[in-house]
Amino acid sequence: STQAAEMAKLLENTFRAVNIGLVNEVALMCRKLGLDAWEVIDAAATKPFGFMKFYPGPGLGGHCIPVDPIYLSWILKTLNYTARFIELAAEVNTSMPSYVVELVSDCLNEDRKSVNGSRILVLGVAYKANVADVRESPALDVVNLLVERGAELSYYDPYVPSIRMPGGGSMESVELTEELLREADCVVITAKHSSIDWRQVAELAHAVVDTRNALGDIAEPKARVHKL
Repeated sequence: STQAAEMAKLLENTFRAVNIGLVNEVALMCRKLGLDAWEVIDAAATKPFGFMKFYPGPGLGGHCIPVDPIYLSWILKTLNYTARFIELAAEVNTSMPSYVVELVSDCLNEDRKSVNGSRILVLGVAYKANVADVRESPALDVVNLLVERGAELSYYDPYVPSIRMPGGGSMESVELTEELLREADCVVITAKHSSIDWRQVAELAHAVVDTRNALGDIAEPKARVHKL
């Protein structure tokens, strides 16, 4: 039936959101334990059955995955039922942009700098790799939070020439140059676009907060890398 098909779509996106919420919490736990979340997840995925691999990130984005679980939860509330897993996953996922900003702050503190006044370069503002879609993109929340804290922020995204700012006006994508990478106090990776030369980023940047494991395959990067 039509209702069953609509419910199936809601459930599909809800499963994704809940699994992403779980793996984001795994990333938070791994940081406390001094472990690499991606290494742990890849090790778990060597099990021959019963494991579906999800990776952490700066939050949920796109048109459906962030919205459908909340809609399903709202429907259930009208029926006097609390969807606890959905709401907990939403709480974790929506907290991730703030957590990324915390990582940036920690990264800058190692150089005795604060977010206020630091030159921060964000790489990728689309909600996922190799698309131009910024709907519900967590990268936009990261950008806005950093700007609110006084960062001298610029961004590069080959798919997104400009973004709207909450206080009005817009910000345009800059040209990704060697000089820009060298001069940034911190580079924040929020979308793993395949057109970006990640080896160059690893070689030229001083410090990187990598929320997508974009530098994961680069052995001994010169940049100081903080993973999500």
